Amino acid sequence: MRFEWFVARRYLRSPYRPAVLRLVTLFSIIGVAAGVATLVIALAMNTGFRETLQDRLLGVTAHVSLTRPGSSGISHYQELGTKLAAFPGVRSVTPAVYQTVLLSFGGDARGMVVKGIDVEREKKGDEALQRIVSGKLDFTPDADGIEAVLVGKQLANEWKVSPGDYMTLTSPQGRLTPFGLTPRTRRFRVAGVFDSGFYDYDENWCFVPLTAAQQLAGSGDIVNVLEFRLQNPESATEVARQAEQAAGPGFLGTTWMEENRPLFRALRVEKLVTAIFIGLITFVAGLNILVVLSMTVTDKARDIAVLMSMGTRPSQIRKIFLWQGVTIGATGTIVGLAVGYLFAGIAGHYQLIPLDPQVYAVPYVPFHSSIFDGLWIALVAMSISVGATLIPARAAARLLPVEILRYE
Repeated sequence: MRFEWFVARRYLRSPYRPAVLRLVTLFSIIGVAAGVATLVIALAMNTGFRETLQDRLLGVTAHVSLTRPGSSGISHYQELGTKLAAFPGVRSVTPAVYQTVLLSFGGDARGMVVKGIDVEREKKGDEALQRIVSGKLDFTPDADGIEAVLVGKQLANEWKVSPGDYMTLTSPQGRLTPFGLTPRTRRFRVAGVFDSGFYDYDENWCFVPLTAAQQLAGSGDIVNVLEFRLQNPESATEVARQAEQAAGPGFLGTTWMEENRPLFRALRVEKLVTAIFIGLITFVAGLNILVVLSMTVTDKARDIAVLMSMGTRPSQIRKIFLWQGVTIGATGTIVGLAVGYLFAGIAGHYQLIPLDPQVYAVPYVPFHSSIFDGLWIALVAMSISVGATLIPARAAARLLPVEILRYE
């Protein structure tokens, strides 16, 4: 065992240390552990929100959307979709018609976003269509020729909608009649209920066959968007630019990052602010380490003088106190990491903290711990702990044995 570590350990474990010194040492370890654990939990929560929202968004929305602003829509969507689907990294290209309609059921009415889809293509990429919690994914018209519609779980629960019920969709894109412009109205049969995991989608979205949406809009055989789903969503920007060039003038490609930029930017800023403010807890704990070692230097001044008179070098004295600070910081860091990761793991697995999905879009607080976050948190905590030892260690190495032992 090295001499410096042997003496440092004896100082830390000595039963003859003053009670106040032992208490402050304990508080220093608790302070470092609390700062590290809180930071691990906070960053795991932030990462969990970001990854959960991203995964759910990518499951129910397009990675790239190709539109034609300023026109009535895309008429040659079948040929164009087949051409663009051959691009490297593109998993599927599906046409869609979006419009806002008035949904009526049982005396209630509200605005809804209806999405007209090519069922066979869409169900391979849209996870909402793969999460049918009631009824089934079957858009076959009934015996009376009434088309089918899929509604979200939240809407079904609020309005007590069940598969087999009938509802009416009214489009503001009206038809011109001798009596003026009248809205288009169609009756639909509820085929099933989906659970996308997003409150807004489950509350305000519904799916109908592409032809039914086109008839409801009175637009003919055109769509207003081609939706791309990619093997790697992070390559969306590159694919969007390629799709614009291949489609020709007038087309615009937008990515899922552009459409949700404010949300993810807010999460990044929140993570930075959280790290700064909670990191101050560890900084305060580092000041406690400085106090502990300063008090130890005062308490052990005679011991230091004896060691130096016996030939101990000033550099060895400095290392003794550096080892004490490193030990206190390392103990607090290890305890904090263990508590933080354990809490985040249990809370995330068992969904211990519920949320209001109307506000947060998810029903519970997701925790996704990152090894990288733990590494830089440990590095910062140890840096603060080591930095706090420099002044006391330097002061101990500058003690003059003659002045201390003169009157002994």
